[in-house]
Amino acid sequence: MNRVQLDCRRLLCPMPVIRVQDHIAGLQPGDEVEAICTDPGVMQDIPAWCRIIGHLVLEQKVEDDEYILLIRVQEERS
Repeated sequence: MNRVQLDCRRLLCPMPVIRVQDHIAGLQPGDEVEAICTDPGVMQDIPAWCRIIGHLVLEQKVEDDEYILLIRVQEERS
């Protein structure tokens, strides 16, 4: 399992979701991505995308005006 950190700071919707999507495309099931964002919309947008695609949001938190989501890559639904 790999865990990578993805800097999505200063990106506005829909760019954080697109950045996460593009990054996950190169990962394997079981890998984890920690997305660090400054757009509060990601707290709804990224989990919604994960539900549609089939990835798992393990954690969502806010620290110092940053929105941090931990996502586990799952087999994508077809």
